[in-house]
Amino acid sequence: MQLGAVPVETHEIFTGLGLGVAAAVFAVETHRRGRHDPRLWYLVAGALTGGAVFARIGTWLQHLRLGDNAGLAQQWLYGNRSILSGLLGAYAGVLVAKRLCGYTEHSGDLFAPAVAAGMAVGRIGCLLTELPGTPTGGRWGITLTAEAAARIPGARVGVPLHPSFAYEIVFHLLALGALVLLRDRVTRPDALFTGYLAGYAIFRFGVEFVRGNQVVADGLTRPQWFLLCCAPLLAWRIWKLNGRVKVR
Repeated sequence: MQLGAVPVETHEIFTGLGLGVAAAVFAVETHRRGRHDPRLWYLVAGALTGGAVFARIGTWLQHLRLGDNAGLAQQWLYGNRSILSGLLGAYAGVLVAKRLCGYTEHSGDLFAPAVAAGMAVGRIGCLLTELPGTPTGGRWGITLTAEAAARIPGARVGVPLHPSFAYEIVFHLLALGALVLLRDRVTRPDALFTGYLAGYAIFRFGVEFVRGNQVVADGLTRPQWFLLCCAPLLAWRIWKLNGRVKVR
């Protein structure tokens, strides 16, 4: 994509737009809930920092033999990014920021609609620039031209492919709608955020089967194995909320 005479990465544009939308939704939600503590923006900074670091470093361990993986410097400069490890990093970044600035209130439900909105926008860049998915017989499949396929490693020409990123955009928009509808009804702090994360984990595990990512072991992709490794942490979060969630 060209912005005047300057070449601009489409993916990066939508990533930036997604972050901007997320920040705007976060600001609206904090104002709506009457949460005007300026330390909340330290939490946002922690989420952005942790997310950026983990998104890049989180894809470093590609092989069980450590020597087969890229060096950390090479990974940081040229490695792929993962939204899943980025979300984990953002979560950790918020926890660190809370400790540093002394913020003790729950904040997950402030972030939930912002993350859903930002992800919906950011995934448009993925839809426009990455491998759409595996072959499909559905009429809604995306068929790449030879020119488009040449820019995407492993892409096939003339074969309808699952628009897996479109599926994800729809998921996040529906999740955003559900979060808005329930935000004044669910009274347990962080319940909405935990529910959103659980829903996305289940959705993402399922959509990986038509995503087109490399299968690495037992018919599963790296993102699926990552989700399985994170499942105990998510289960612990759900267990903490069990029996204490009230809906008006």
